[in-house]
Amino acid sequence: MRRLFIIITILMLTLTGWTQTKDLILGGELSNSAATSIEDIDEVMPRMKALGLNTVLVPAYWEFLESKEGNFDFTLIDRTIQQARDLQLKVVFLWFGAWKNSMSCYAPLWFKQDTKRFPRAKTQQGKPLEIACCFSEQVFQADNKAFEALVKHISETGSDVVTMIQVENEIGMLEDARDHSKLADEVYKKGVPQELLSYLKKNQEALHPWLKERLKGQQLTANSKQPSWAQVFGNDIYTDEIFMAYYYAKYVGRLCETARRYTQIPLYVNAAMNSRGRKPGQYPSAGPLAHLIDLWHCGAPQLLCLAPDIYDTGFKGWAAQYALPDNRLFIPESRCCENSGVRAMYAFGEHDALGFSPFAIDQASPKETESVTKAYSLLRQLSNINSQKSWGLLFDQEDKEHIIENDGMVITCRHYYTLPWDPRATDGSTWPEGGAILLKLANNDYLLAGTGVVITFALAYENVHAQQQTLGEDGFVAAGDAAEINKSKKELFSGSRKGIASVDEVNIDKQGQMHYLRRLNGDQDHQGRHVRIACGEWKILHVRLYDYK
Repeated sequence: MRRLFIIITILMLTLTGWTQTKDLILGGELSNSAATSIEDIDEVMPRMKALGLNTVLVPAYWEFLESKEGNFDFTLIDRTIQQARDLQLKVVFLWFGAWKNSMSCYAPLWFKQDTKRFPRAKTQQGKPLEIACCFSEQVFQADNKAFEALVKHISETGSDVVTMIQVENEIGMLEDARDHSKLADEVYKKGVPQELLSYLKKNQEALHPWLKERLKGQQLTANSKQPSWAQVFGNDIYTDEIFMAYYYAKYVGRLCETARRYTQIPLYVNAAMNSRGRKPGQYPSAGPLAHLIDLWHCGAPQLLCLAPDIYDTGFKGWAAQYALPDNRLFIPESRCCENSGVRAMYAFGEHDALGFSPFAIDQASPKETESVTKAYSLLRQLSNINSQKSWGLLFDQEDKEHIIENDGMVITCRHYYTLPWDPRATDGSTWPEGGAILLKLANNDYLLAGTGVVITFALAYENVHAQQQTLGEDGFVAAGDAAEINKSKKELFSGSRKGIASVDEVNIDKQGQMHYLRRLNGDQDHQGRHVRIACGEWKILHVRLYDYK
């Protein structure tokens, strides 16, 4: 059922690799308070259009939607939709309902104050938290009523503009791995539900490696008696996290069911990362994290994807955790910085991402947003191209090289500052990240788009027998060595080589036609030795290769 739902949703979005990517989310998420007044919305939306975004991620605040219980005010929602429609933008609404960054800070005051009707989660020591208890039916019904009103209104007034809806925001428990309120403890004592046991048994071979390891040796046989959580998963805080993840997912799944009565707009959840060696409760425990994906798939199968909010170092590693066969990569939040553009190029090129979105882009400096604007411009052009295969490249001062082996050829990709003659490589400054998309159009026919990369092409035989020499910018050996010359004369080379026929800088129109700008067959490609785009330059290069002996 879940797989069928995903297939239908993706077909609806017409997002299938580089052949139909015109609807990729080239996004930016507004800061948390950027849409709390009409004046703010009127000011910020045109700026987002000018930055080159095609989609704006905008909070939908429960406290403004239902400031008085039972009375709904759609003023901010309607203004956002109208601005987007006028500017030819799309919108992803973020439901700041019962939880935002784990806390219930955007719930209306009438909800916050009435802790008898709407109880709080508690620590093991009994301390109440600013976190609504997900085990309370009254909490759910209040949240669900408001979410239902929002989704129904969107379906009636904004379905042409709203492309996705985020359900809650960075759900998770803080301070403890699980809720220890009376309601939570009562559910915990009942043991593992048969629904979850059946799901785990049915999908045992395909489970996330982390969960599979925890279940090693367990007999997941459904019977009339529910085993305890400790019996199935072990007795530690990660079992507490598994328990909470399942019930957070069940809560979200019920919200999704409500939404499905009105719309087929895709729904997703976002996750705060479990980074920096933190334990559950030190990070938002039980959120839609990669190692908990099976709990979320079981509890909320209606979701299109679990989406990572990436702020920490190691961008490639975080992205890879969520780029799964049944979980298309979507990055709704990433730190807005000078490297945002190359990270977008990498996410789309390497993982065929659904979308990319720097956070608080409305508050970022021009220096930080410049790379986003330039990257999105290239991505728009590439979206009109049909290709056989794509690769994403992302380099920094530590991670400088990536080797691609494809069809008997070795493509060596490196950071631009690995060129030995560029003084910026050794002046002591931190390297900017370099990133690009490499598209294979046909044999010996490639597109390279991005900034700060250098690439060589060689046949496998040629690569093994290549002479390791450091060349200067002029293409000559940097320093002579008679011994090396004599040695090279004794080695016989037999086989073909891969040459660069031409490197053309191009633009691509909406029909996918390339328009020639200039040829770069001289110093710019090191006299046919490599293809490069300097740091700070954003280009699309059409590269043609040939074989010779």
